[in-house]
Amino acid sequence: MAYTVLKIAISALIIVAISEISRRSSLLGGLLASLPLTSLLAFIWLYVDTRDVQQVAALSNSIFWLVLPSLTFFIVFPVLLKRIDFAWAMLASVGVMLVSYYAMLYVLGRLGIEL
Repeated sequence: MAYTVLKIAISALIIVAISEISRRSSLLGGLLASLPLTSLLAFIWLYVDTRDVQQVAALSNSIFWLVLPSLTFFIVFPVLLKRIDFAWAMLASVGVMLVSYYAMLYVLGRLGIEL
């Protein structure tokens, strides 16, 4: 239980730090947020928990393929923010991203790539 609380605390600390840094510098905040910190933490936690490098490799492969459709969010969101309210822009951007995930999974399935 203490280990789970430690993982949550470290993960939350990183998110809060990025948020606080972004208030002072969007460039530095963007740089930190663009780092694959979540992925790195997930690799570390998964490896520590399982000691299974194949599982870590499979996670890395899945992340690679699913980063591509997630980029649609970062394309659509700033465009929509110029036109509509924040909440609606967020909701619509997440919707576009989810459709992109579905499309990517469909295409990968047709190509015989399993995640």
